[in-house]
Amino acid sequence: MATAYRSGWHFIDLATAIPHAGDSLMVTVFGEPVVVTRDDDEDVRAYRCLRKPRGAPQPVRCAIRYGMIFVNLDQRDHRLVEPDVPDLHTISATPRSA
Repeated sequence: MATAYRSGWHFIDLATAIPHAGDSLMVTVFGEPVVVTRDDDEDVRAYRCLRKPRGAPQPVRCAIRYGMIFVNLDQRDHRLVEPDVPDLHTISATPRSA
């Protein structure tokens, strides 16, 4: 069940939980330890803590919306691409009540 929701954005905490540069917050998201830090430029960044020996922290997508910190553990690239179907048409319909 956890893999079904892994690709979404997940609320971590309020941005006020790490107000100063150098502050950090350790959380567990779907069994994976994630560290959320505020760097010297006042940007909030998130890193997945690998359990392998000598494993470097892996960056995780992080965003602040309305004062809340969200992370996304999905590593796939979500850029928009053009559909493979060249003749894709949009049909506009008018409801019967109009």
